[in-house]
Amino acid sequence: MKKVVVAIAGCAAVAAGSINLSMAADAKAAEGLLKKNNCIACHQVDKKVVGPAYKDVAKKYKGQKDAVALLSKKVKAGGQGVWGKVPMPPNPQVNDAELKQMVEYILAL
Repeated sequence: MKKVVVAIAGCAAVAAGSINLSMAADAKAAEGLLKKNNCIACHQVDKKVVGPAYKDVAKKYKGQKDAVALLSKKVKAGGQGVWGKVPMPPNPQVNDAELKQMVEYILAL
């Protein structure tokens, strides 16, 4: 019985490590997309630059069920007024799959 418990615990630890590695890889990919699409020119993870910090965006939309769709639409079309007078330019060049990946990363911060 003790061997079974140890084996299960070992499998759980490996699975948790795999999940953490997967999450880290997803985060790294999303960060790369934010750089590729020049989002970092106006945004940073934890400080306001021209636009809000990503962590502030995550906090504002936390628990909102349609946040991914709403923010994806805002990033694609651009906008103004939610975070002040400085407008965010539209980003029609970003494909929907990459846009979703970036927004999900930001919301997970």
